[in-house]
Amino acid sequence: MIGCDILNVREQTENIEINTLDKFACTAIMHNKRSKAEEECPYRTCFQRDRDRILHSNAFQRLKHKTQVFLSPVGDHYRTRLTHTLEVSQVARTISRALRLNEDLTEAIALGHDLGHSPFGHSGEAVLNEICPYGFKHYLQSVRVVEYIENDGDGLNLTHVVKNGIACHTNGIASTKEGNIVRLADKIAYINHDIDDAIRAGVLQHSDLPHSVIDVLGDTKSKRITTLVSSIIENGAENIGMHPHIQAAHDELRSFLFARVYVNSKAKTEEKKAKDLVKRMYMYFKKYPDKLPDEYKRIMQRYDEDRAICDYISGMSDGYAVDLYHELFIPLSWSRR
Repeated sequence: MIGCDILNVREQTENIEINTLDKFACTAIMHNKRSKAEEECPYRTCFQRDRDRILHSNAFQRLKHKTQVFLSPVGDHYRTRLTHTLEVSQVARTISRALRLNEDLTEAIALGHDLGHSPFGHSGEAVLNEICPYGFKHYLQSVRVVEYIENDGDGLNLTHVVKNGIACHTNGIASTKEGNIVRLADKIAYINHDIDDAIRAGVLQHSDLPHSVIDVLGDTKSKRITTLVSSIIENGAENIGMHPHIQAAHDELRSFLFARVYVNSKAKTEEKKAKDLVKRMYMYFKKYPDKLPDEYKRIMQRYDEDRAICDYISGMSDGYAVDLYHELFIPLSWSRR
């Protein structure tokens, strides 16, 4: 018979965290607060449970069909929101482990950071922000997804620090070191994999990359990521960030991509069509809110039409949005030609 004083697996893990993690780490036993109290799992810490809830959510599954930069790219190796999310998680976990911060918390934030991203990437985000009276920011929508939309409106009941990290992954400073690691890992991941995709699409050539950046960060994706990650690790856990000259090179590379890729006509060939599609569907559901799926009708009753319509459209994958547009606006006989 096992004595009542024997710790269960979760409690052992919590003790290991307290005894081995850095003093700046966010430990599960001290930061397990949720909006709704619930019984603890005997095997998993609160952050491990949050990670699992995110992984099994509907919004996470849809990320594999959501655009990163190139709308409807032809080819198997372009990034999607899902592959981007996994790359962010890998980079963030590497940094967190090296600094002896909480890797489980880092992973949960990283996996959940883009759950609220709209279809058609930042094009979809921009048009929803323009037409929805509440505005639209994907990082805030990601929090809304885990609080109010998933699990038939009950949400995932994640810990406060995971939601804070998700909310702060684009702008602001998170309340935990782990959240701030994810914010940097997100930028490191998308800058470097967007270069990959841009070269694959013929938008860039490797020789176009600024020599001043290459000289500092490296001439391959692997070298650049290693340099950026190493700089954060060497800077230490107290002040999460890069050495100034590395940060400057990172910022220069990011500015270069905004000028040459993110506004490039080839990368944005279908952007106007995507924006028009989102606008037209939004107006359709404003006129016919009874056509919303039942789960979004419940949101409409709890909030209002705009909130429900924005939640519905922002949750769509690119393919679902195109198919629904065809169903709503394209005569069937035309689509069969």
